Amino acid sequence: MHGRALRGVASYLVAVATIVALLAVGCGNSSSKTAGKAKGPATGKPSGQPASHSEASGKTTSIPPGIHKIRHVVIIMQENRSFDNYFGTYPGADGIPMKNGKPTVCLPDPLVHRCVKPFHDSTDLDYGASHHTTVDTRADVDGGKMDGFIRQLRKRAGQSCEKNPYLSGCPLGKKYTPPDVVGYHDAREIPNYWAYAHHFVLQDHMFESDTAWSLPAHLDMVSAWSARCSKRGDPMSCKNSLVPAATPDFVRIRPGIKATKGQIKNGKIIPPDYAWTDITYLLHKHHISWGYYVVKGKEPDCANGDMFCHQKLQGPKTPGWWNPLPYFDTVKQDNQLQNVQDVSHFYQAAKKGKLPAVSWVIPNQKYSEHPPALVSDGQAYVTALINALMRSPDWNSTAIFLAWDDWGGFYDHVPPPKVDQNGYGIRVPALVISPYAKRGYIDHQTLSFDAYLKFIEDDFLGGQRLDPTTDGRPDPRPNVRENMPQLGNLTRDFDFNQKPRPPLILPLHPKPGPASTKR
Repeated sequence: MHGRALRGVASYLVAVATIVALLAVGCGNSSSKTAGKAKGPATGKPSGQPASHSEASGKTTSIPPGIHKIRHVVIIMQENRSFDNYFGTYPGADGIPMKNGKPTVCLPDPLVHRCVKPFHDSTDLDYGASHHTTVDTRADVDGGKMDGFIRQLRKRAGQSCEKNPYLSGCPLGKKYTPPDVVGYHDAREIPNYWAYAHHFVLQDHMFESDTAWSLPAHLDMVSAWSARCSKRGDPMSCKNSLVPAATPDFVRIRPGIKATKGQIKNGKIIPPDYAWTDITYLLHKHHISWGYYVVKGKEPDCANGDMFCHQKLQGPKTPGWWNPLPYFDTVKQDNQLQNVQDVSHFYQAAKKGKLPAVSWVIPNQKYSEHPPALVSDGQAYVTALINALMRSPDWNSTAIFLAWDDWGGFYDHVPPPKVDQNGYGIRVPALVISPYAKRGYIDHQTLSFDAYLKFIEDDFLGGQRLDPTTDGRPDPRPNVRENMPQLGNLTRDFDFNQKPRPPLILPLHPKPGPASTKR
């Protein structure tokens, strides 16, 4: 534990200097062009009407006119946390079952043959567990009992603590330390995240869009689908898959993943081709600006499914499982590759009041909150982004959607609903931050990342969906995810009639908040 703490402190000090530098970029003078501008209105003014008709569902969907007060949607996607891991004791939320402030649930640990209750985890460095396949999800969910998290940790990591120095929950001498997969944080470790929940909107039924890991989650985030395509450039050759074709490094490293025929040329693996339709196709078609912003550094995930690995470097020009858009045919054909940029351009656009209509912001490993990244580093990075947006001239027309892409192996007590063959996955934390967001509101709707696309489509595209029967670029996706009857509507998190609320500027390194009490 002592060595773990020292490693955490050292990593923390390095991260502080880097975050301060990032924030300085956002606050300094710059003459760079606005990031992510497509041809057409820089403001992203909606081009549709306040109602839409879905041919796939046969239903007319009402779009509240007030939604068009939001001219800038910013999606900040972090890594590897379950809802209960961050907000399991938040008052009023659907959190860890408790009685008199003590958990009433427990999870079996086959290593010590005992049942372990969720506990307050005060450490800044977590380890989590495997979360890369549908097998992991099914094992954790355990038929709806939600008690397989420690069992799967032991199975994937091996029973021997000596063979795996990163295995949490190993006995230290005669003292047993429970695995951090059943630990939970609160305002003592993440006071800024709890402050955002208190002042804005916390969503306590946001589920990962699928039952796998980061790559399909990020493909869902920009296209509402994850697939493998057998013919380059042919959308109709794509088939539903939670194991999509990925980078050559991914194919070489991850066991059991084979390259498609289209990925082999002269005996070598070539980069994948995502031929199906993504949301940038519709944005470009409607002259709506967008930007995808990447923090340079190491990638936040391991291609081989392990929690710890030698990670490759990422940047706007290095496509990967957190930066998939450069592999989409639509992005290349529309000459939109320049919209994938370094995060410094995001800060510049925010400062100048020239944010694109739609932005995605992607961290590197250090700021991702993906174990072994420090929780405090991720919170400081996210706070810097949100502070820059709140100081921006665009604040009064902005909606920030903050979420974590998958559960990271951490315990959650809510069984995910069955939607289709792809998901939903295990519940993750999610927040809505906006001058029009309701104050202190807990949204209990069933949601997934598809709700972000639905909001963007309603706000900027007149309700046009990624629907192969209507979007002008057919692909064989099994359904229109934005129209699924289980999916809630993010407009319920807003009061468009209220006076725009002022910014909530928070310190990058806040003091610990008070201990939480489960209501």
